[in-house]
Amino acid sequence: MCHPHPRVVLGLHRSRHERRTLTAALDLDVTTIDTSFNYHRFTAHETLTRVAGDLLPRLTISTKVGFFPTGNGQAEHSLDPGRLLQALEKTNTDLGRPPDLVFLHNPERSLERHRDQAAEALATACDALREAATRGLCGAWGIASWDPSRLPELIDTTTPRPDVLMTRTGLTANSAMLDAAETLTAQWKPNARWGMSPFGGNTDDPVWQTFDPRIFLQGPSDDMSRLQAAFRLAYHLPPVTTVAVGTDNPTHLRELLNALPRKVDSTAIHQYRSLLRERARHQPA
Repeated sequence: MCHPHPRVVLGLHRSRHERRTLTAALDLDVTTIDTSFNYHRFTAHETLTRVAGDLLPRLTISTKVGFFPTGNGQAEHSLDPGRLLQALEKTNTDLGRPPDLVFLHNPERSLERHRDQAAEALATACDALREAATRGLCGAWGIASWDPSRLPELIDTTTPRPDVLMTRTGLTANSAMLDAAETLTAQWKPNARWGMSPFGGNTDDPVWQTFDPRIFLQGPSDDMSRLQAAFRLAYHLPPVTTVAVGTDNPTHLRELLNALPRKVDSTAIHQYRSLLRERARHQPA
């Protein structure tokens, strides 16, 4: 079976939104960026247009809606379809163009409030983004979930199918997250599967000094760093063809790209997933 070549998306979650970050990515042939309505204190889209408006036509832009500013400077989450569409309309205005892809951002954040109506609330929000794509407010739509564990039980044949599903990926994702991502993939059959946060949001975490992910690679791996190996593994935990990763350091981005040709030991991955499930079964509820 021939697998698609792994793709890298530049994530801007913790980015300083500087022009040099985008030009460096383009120089490395990374042509897709992932941002959000709420990034950079709700100014991400305006900032991108101001500092690099001439570069945006060269970029494929994915963004997210779901978090909204409050009067006290904080953020709140909502699945209200009217607010989602208003945010997307503002996104079009701020970018000066429709984004290529829009994700419903962490829908699980609001589902607890809806309780018995959670499935309906999720379906209604998905339908709003599907409508937005039909109206030309975005090229395609998807679901981005930090913790998708509860979502599979809320999906049925009437729930709109996203074009893209993005979930956490890599060694820091627990068994429930990985299993839920694969279940959602089987239920929805999206056109594309993306992963995010391959390092759990922190490359300085002590785990990357105490655990060596290179044991999951085929052949000698002394020429690779632990972070490079962890990034390569992210395409298999769960299986995805695209990973969004954030960095303002061009050298770091280049090192991650250099890890892509390496092959992963599928048997070791299978054993690791089995151990995760076994550990989860023995943990108290």
